[in-house]
Amino acid sequence: MRKALFSACAALALAFGVAATAETVAITNARILTAGPAGEIASGTVVFRDGKITAIGANVAAPAGARVIDAHGGVVAPGFFATSSLLGAVEVGSLGNDLQVDNPEIGAAFDIQYGLNPESGLLPIARLGGLTSAVVLPIPAGGRGDGDEEDDDASDYTAGPDHDGPKSHALFAGQGAVINLGSEDGVLTKARVAMVAPFGQGGAAVAGGARGAQIVALKQALADVRDYMNNKAAYDRGGYRELALSRGDLEALIPVVEGKMPIVAVVHRASDIRQVLAFAHDEHVKVILDGAQEAWMVAPQIAQAGVPVLLNPLDDRPESYEELAATMDNAGRLAAAGVTVALESTGGSARVRETRYGAGNAVSHGMTYAAALAAITINPAKIFGVADRTGSLEQGKDADLVIWTGDPFEPLSQAVAVYIHGQPQPMTSRQTELRDRYKTLGGPLPPAYSHP
Repeated sequence: MRKALFSACAALALAFGVAATAETVAITNARILTAGPAGEIASGTVVFRDGKITAIGANVAAPAGARVIDAHGGVVAPGFFATSSLLGAVEVGSLGNDLQVDNPEIGAAFDIQYGLNPESGLLPIARLGGLTSAVVLPIPAGGRGDGDEEDDDASDYTAGPDHDGPKSHALFAGQGAVINLGSEDGVLTKARVAMVAPFGQGGAAVAGGARGAQIVALKQALADVRDYMNNKAAYDRGGYRELALSRGDLEALIPVVEGKMPIVAVVHRASDIRQVLAFAHDEHVKVILDGAQEAWMVAPQIAQAGVPVLLNPLDDRPESYEELAATMDNAGRLAAAGVTVALESTGGSARVRETRYGAGNAVSHGMTYAAALAAITINPAKIFGVADRTGSLEQGKDADLVIWTGDPFEPLSQAVAVYIHGQPQPMTSRQTELRDRYKTLGGPLPPAYSHP
């Protein structure tokens, strides 16, 4: 079955070219994991045209004239999300990044969309792991605490006296974006999806060294934003009091105080999570918890507040005194408590291809399969405001989908075809091209390299 599926999809990739979205395509004889209201379809068909899914179900027939792809019993699933990633903004972390600034005039105003690189060599690697979308977030002071500093080199960007790299002393790290991982231009799906801010030890570092100082500073910053909103005319004339934040930061924070843009609170310790929840309640702002290694300890409070959580399901080793209660049961316990969970990968760039392995590990530590699938598909789409177009296989949504040889959480399964907006993606990366170039080293040269 796998060999037949590989052969069919290889022929398909050669035949499609750039005109694929003009055709009607029907993927038949597939086990479909919709991550939507239809749940799992044991054997069904997905039809798409012009980049959109037009029909899906067990009793859907391939339209006349459609290009039919027999999945041979393989799995069709939504493309996965790389949540809280560095894709498109970092190539090699130690050689520079577009994720953090050290400018007293630009904190909240920093907008990651302007530094995205659609030609990044990391995007094809991620696609081969079944990823079609990414949530790209600025790195706050103190880093992400995602459990693998060597991959994203966040330690090079942290604030504090022991680090020589770029230092951000802003209360807010800037605004993130959702991107697609397509091989064509125009990777931006949605800009300004969230405002990132460090809490706990990271927040203390930017506020003078104490957690309490950060909360006070944040409350004052949001008060200044509200004051600025109510007295813009006076500020325009220069006849009003001076504020601590720059004009750009004040403007960027208006959607936050209006409840239109959530704050991604990078936080780890249970006590700090309680403070974030209290801060959000007092200030009437939306928050998303990121990192949250000790979130399971306050799961009922998080669920009651309706606050989503972004976490790495492999975090089980205390990287600091903020993470002493880290456990691989975190995701399962939170989901069981009714918390909306989105799974991150270890690091945020080259290793995001392992996102599906993290989901499988979450299942082995108590998360249901359906919850784990949602945590890398529809949940991040909902959290960051793009669920109307992607994140699940439903009629009218973008045809962002992957054909797998088997269960995508099983390491031996392989993605044999990836579609983004209905467009077939190259199933190669620089690594596979180098492999193919040098795999015959020491043996006879391929015909193209033979001398006359």
